Amino acid sequence: MCAAMASEFSRPTKFPPGMFEAFQGAEDPAHLSRVAHDTAAALLSRVQADPDPEVVARLVAYTDEHGIDAIAELWSRASAKSLPGALWRVYLLRALIRQDPRSMSLAFQRGAEVSHTIDQVVAGAAIPAGPDEVVELADRILHGLFTGDFAVALERAAAFARVAAVGSASLADDADETDAVHPDRPAKLTTRAYRLTELADELTSCARLWRRDALD
Repeated sequence: MCAAMASEFSRPTKFPPGMFEAFQGAEDPAHLSRVAHDTAAALLSRVQADPDPEVVARLVAYTDEHGIDAIAELWSRASAKSLPGALWRVYLLRALIRQDPRSMSLAFQRGAEVSHTIDQVVAGAAIPAGPDEVVELADRILHGLFTGDFAVALERAAAFARVAAVGSASLADDADETDAVHPDRPAKLTTRAYRLTELADELTSCARLWRRDALD
């Protein structure tokens, strides 16, 4: 799922000097896994211990400058139920929202209308949630990973993904497969609904593990 979603957001990668030196000659999967876990743990503990607003702001906006590939190189191959896996998924969700805020806000808004859960409340999005509101929400959720309750931030991201998944599925039902301009729209919306649902489940599992002090 993550590799497929990441392909939607590919941009030229600009690595800061020395950031990925640990990967030289690091074909060993076990080594790559250890580097992913160590960097995620070190980053989170460092920022939570001293949440300098400027540092947090740079972390939130990191992929805006360097591209989602910069984060993918570091954490995307980690287990879905791990600390680097959790960080990767929240960055990926933010990238998805920022790439197409209009369609994501439309999916979230439709999901909030047709679903009968409290997920839209948990996510914390403004109602109605337009493009600007969902972009701002994505930033607040990622910000919360570093400065607030980590599990709550994961649960908010999961809730947003679930609502958007329900909305995407509903929009797919409405889409006209005979549309000559966008004949593949129903299939794309259905695929996105599936991937968002999977993403939500993974983030929820990570939140539970974090609360049990078992998210490594």
